[in-house]
Amino acid sequence: MMDLYRQVCEECSRLVTTRYSTSFSMGIRAFHKRFRSPVYAIYGFVRFADEIVDTFHEYPKEILLNRFREDTYRAIEERISLNPVLHSFQETVHQYGIERELIDAFLDSMEMDLSYSAYESDLYNQYIYGSAEVVGLMCLRVFCEGDDELYQRLKMPARSLGSAFQKINFLRDMASDYDDRGRIYFPGVDFSQFSNRDKVMIEADIKKDFDHGLEGILQLPRGARFGVYLAYVYYIKLFQKICKTSACRVKHERIRVNDTKKIWLLFSSALRHSLNML
Repeated sequence: MMDLYRQVCEECSRLVTTRYSTSFSMGIRAFHKRFRSPVYAIYGFVRFADEIVDTFHEYPKEILLNRFREDTYRAIEERISLNPVLHSFQETVHQYGIERELIDAFLDSMEMDLSYSAYESDLYNQYIYGSAEVVGLMCLRVFCEGDDELYQRLKMPARSLGSAFQKINFLRDMASDYDDRGRIYFPGVDFSQFSNRDKVMIEADIKKDFDHGLEGILQLPRGARFGVYLAYVYYIKLFQKICKTSACRVKHERIRVNDTKKIWLLFSSALRHSLNML
């Protein structure tokens, strides 16, 4: 019967992923099937924590996040949880050797969102590491399947890719982050005075992260490479669209890639992959 419970928990994490992120779930479906459930488990875990700090405005967020942290550690220690998302996550943690430091850093960044509305350089780097880079490292542990030499070689490119994705999210969601949550993540940027010069400087930083991240994608195991590349292609397209958009519009409108374009990206990327053009 434990197998049935495990299956139900995995299905819950998959449901969380598909309901919250069509682009991310599209990328996961491109992985070899042995990688899908553990990545769904990681996404479900990070999504629920992020949801506490971003949307539970009528509830005691700090109390709920602390409880979620405690429940996470208890699930890992006891190897079981009645929270299906945490049960799937703890199984992934044990199976792939995901370090406690990565989990701590992620939850610490979620806690930062409860305390800070603006981030100077050191806090900004700490936040990006915990909120995005470590998620990429958790997934990399899955993709490397115990090969620590490969993990160490791809660790920094994986961090760069996660950093690029998060900075693009900051640009994409700038209006809602400021209007709904009072946050501005970019150091030294005044939202009311956000200019094309500010935007170009941020984009140059993102471009460096993307270039480094692509180097790592090309060295991933084949069963993981296409899915990560697909996420990369989606974010590159979003990045290019943002680059062509004025700072004023970025400040007031959520820039997105429409579903038709996403499907086209899927098929064109699949063709490149099948022809060994990655």
